[in-house]
Amino acid sequence: MASSQIIILAIIATSLATFISRFMGALTSEKVSVKSQIFQWFNCVAYSTLAALLGRMIIFPAGVLAESYLFIRVAVLVICIIIFIVTKKNLVVPTIVSAILLSVLTRI
Repeated sequence: MASSQIIILAIIATSLATFISRFMGALTSEKVSVKSQIFQWFNCVAYSTLAALLGRMIIFPAGVLAESYLFIRVAVLVICIIIFIVTKKNLVVPTIVSAILLSVLTRI
């Protein structure tokens, strides 16, 4: 099997897995209360997984991000968290600022 066929097969398989889980979630979401313990548990698991991935990206980066110093990555994170809080939990502004800050600070 050619590598392009393997890539296409991998994309199809991951897409199906993603769409099936989302479809099943949409079907069962009416039965789960937002205030229930199970919903809060899933919410905590989702946020902790995201926090772990972000922590890994900052401490052990891969690719282009690995070319920047740890101090710069942490400084950009702290600045963007402050911007996030000041802008009343707006996600767009800190995202744009983080890209600009990281690119400017790594070139210095």
